[in-house]
Amino acid sequence: MQSEPWWRDAVFYEVYIRSLADTDGDGVGDLEGLRRKLPYLADLGVDAIWVTPFYPSPMHDHGYDVADYCNVDPRFGSLADVDALVAEAHAAGLRIVIDVVPNHTSSDHAWFREAIADPTSPKRDWYIFRPARDGVPPNNWQSVFGGPAWQRDDASGEFYLHLFDASQPDLNWRNPDVHEAFHSVLRFWLDRGVDGFRIDVAHALYKDEALRDDPVGAERSPYAWDQPETLEVWKEWRRLVDSYDDRMLVGEVFLYDPDRVAQYVGADRLHQAFNFSVARTPFEADAFREIVQRSLQLFCRPGTTATWVLSNHDLVRHPTRFGGGDIGVRRGRAATALLLALPGSPYVYQGEELGLEQSSVPPELRQDPVYFRSGRDGRDGCRTPMPWTADPLGHGFTSGAAWLPFDKDAASRNVEIESGDEQSTLWFYRRCLQLRREVVRSLGEELTWVDAPDQMLAWRRGWLTVATNFGDTAEQLALDGEVLLSSAGAPVMENGKLSVPAATTVWLRVSG
Repeated sequence: MQSEPWWRDAVFYEVYIRSLADTDGDGVGDLEGLRRKLPYLADLGVDAIWVTPFYPSPMHDHGYDVADYCNVDPRFGSLADVDALVAEAHAAGLRIVIDVVPNHTSSDHAWFREAIADPTSPKRDWYIFRPARDGVPPNNWQSVFGGPAWQRDDASGEFYLHLFDASQPDLNWRNPDVHEAFHSVLRFWLDRGVDGFRIDVAHALYKDEALRDDPVGAERSPYAWDQPETLEVWKEWRRLVDSYDDRMLVGEVFLYDPDRVAQYVGADRLHQAFNFSVARTPFEADAFREIVQRSLQLFCRPGTTATWVLSNHDLVRHPTRFGGGDIGVRRGRAATALLLALPGSPYVYQGEELGLEQSSVPPELRQDPVYFRSGRDGRDGCRTPMPWTADPLGHGFTSGAAWLPFDKDAASRNVEIESGDEQSTLWFYRRCLQLRREVVRSLGEELTWVDAPDQMLAWRRGWLTVATNFGDTAEQLALDGEVLLSSAGAPVMENGKLSVPAATTVWLRVSG
């Protein structure tokens, strides 16, 4: 019998490379720092590591503005460091997935510099340049980061498209040369042994060919995103990746309609896509039941599987979304225990295993272009450095000045402190991931709902029953068995009934 592919139920850990561990004292995390933390990640119990961009970049968008797709920015290390990381990760039983950014390049990329310098160059058609429309941009599209999505090229008078920062010009995927260029990029890294790619804004490559104006009041552009031609790119990439052994593709498909996200995955396209509807779900029983049920129906099928994402480098950390403080952390642990028991692939974001919340970064210390272009808070608050120790001088992250300030709770929520506390969130994650690996993975993908009070969800997967209390007081359930895990509090089993504390998930081996 052929075993399931490794990615189908792998737990991925997102490393925001700038903020994991700095080894050279410049205040910015690096590849050597990640390599040194591989034992920590292996001990945590994850299966794969997704590393955010480490390519040469002017860092206007902290690496998502790529100036060279086949090299490493000296701030992060060298190609030799990537090779050492991949080799040591594989020796530790960990997979390495790296970010690739195909929607746009940096304005410092050689391709774009040539396109700007010579409007007659073939590279001009690698980007989306258009004449002005009565002296203004070619259409009314807006940048995700705020302001118009067009920047004027003063030399020619034309405008170029940038759905993100002006330093991130969008590529023209209607040009076959762009396809070939990225095939070469993928082969470069696959030949170095990486296990797959996380694809940035995987729903954005093609734009409406006529570049029509967006309808007035549209919440999301129907013409700048999610065009049907984009799916053909992922079929190409799937064929290329499948020509190697055991590699995978996961797309950042930032759409809140799971039915539409499901179009991006399958046996002949992406292996996985992030289902951001999960991260948008409030801590309520009915809401979680609906998104879990719908996700399993849409994604647990041949060639793909469900993904479970609560936080990442673009989202407000989920303990903060769930109310903040002790109750937010408690709810976050309950939601995590629920999702880790489901079929599919959970994605854990760096620091969530410590119960880190969204940090408050003073305006004068902010770095995110979203803040500078739009005035919105931006994403700095979920990107602050990982606290390894209680030492206020760098918290074990750096010997220098960190690129962003540490969270206000770094002295109490850090790896050093939590490693010695069996009630900590870190201990909970380690136990949860250990049980997932030892017992949950063998239970198959069939899930049966169990009758439960209004504030609870309960379901059975094989012999495992999972019960989550979303309410503010303890709730009882007619269950009897051995408690394997509780996300918080002490469940009470008495006279054939299980009493689950508020905001708690319990795993149990049910009798009979």
